[in-house]
Amino acid sequence: MKLNDYLDFHPDVENALKNNLPIVALESTIISHGMPYPKNIETALMVEETVRSNNAVPATIAIIKGRLKIGLTEKEIEFLATNDEIKKISRRDLAVAVSQQLSGSTTVASKLANIAVFATGGIGGVHRGAETTLDISADLDELSRTNVCVVCAGVKSILDIGLTLEYLETKGVPVIGYKTSELPAFYSTRSGFNVDYRIDAAADIANILKTKWNLSIDGGVLVANPIPIATELESSIMNEAINQAIVEANNEKITGKNITPYLFSKVNEITKGKSLNANIKLIQNNANLAAKIAVHYLK
Repeated sequence: MKLNDYLDFHPDVENALKNNLPIVALESTIISHGMPYPKNIETALMVEETVRSNNAVPATIAIIKGRLKIGLTEKEIEFLATNDEIKKISRRDLAVAVSQQLSGSTTVASKLANIAVFATGGIGGVHRGAETTLDISADLDELSRTNVCVVCAGVKSILDIGLTLEYLETKGVPVIGYKTSELPAFYSTRSGFNVDYRIDAAADIANILKTKWNLSIDGGVLVANPIPIATELESSIMNEAINQAIVEANNEKITGKNITPYLFSKVNEITKGKSLNANIKLIQNNANLAAKIAVHYLK
């Protein structure tokens, strides 16, 4: 069998690939693990519409019953949003999930479909306490080896931001701040850590991508796009909520892939829904920038 025998392309995505139109890959983890129902469906559809409004084609990525889906129908989005058996899939799980006809949320297939720009909420990274747990997100290694531009709101604030930046530097992944010299911290525009480069135009970011890969320098580029100031949450309040959530996670012995969705859910509970609203706004903001980069990348 060939690679395409495992892939199902949404008609809009298939048309875009054939006609060299801009495409933005979108994560499906927010649908299955990142948000409660029905906010997960509403957000997924809103993010796709944001990409379309910027003259690009959305391609939400998932595995459904062993098929790699490049672009989802509304029915498939609803399936991910309402099914408790959806797994979080990384590179290590891909072959098992496909061969066993499992369903899962993933971003890995964006590489298989040769999509250059990907929008997410926040990048995974080195977890707090990783010096003893060795808990480091597979996102970082995947980004270091895959030719993709990941647009995010910085490193997830539940993680160790400093160690994550050190790991990205070791792996040769440049971190670009969009209209900022300071790395945003997901819910906040400020983290106290600097990015590698500040770039103020989507067209310039697209040109950097083209140049990097033309030079045969493999690996991804991380674009940190700050949450809109009007919707950011005060960092001191968020850190207090995150620390409390981590203590509760440790008490309940939550580890591995379960830790991130647990912490997000717990932080949302502690902040009485404010973190969820901020999450929705920053994902939309990232999709908006990703679409602009994708359009310029093809010019």
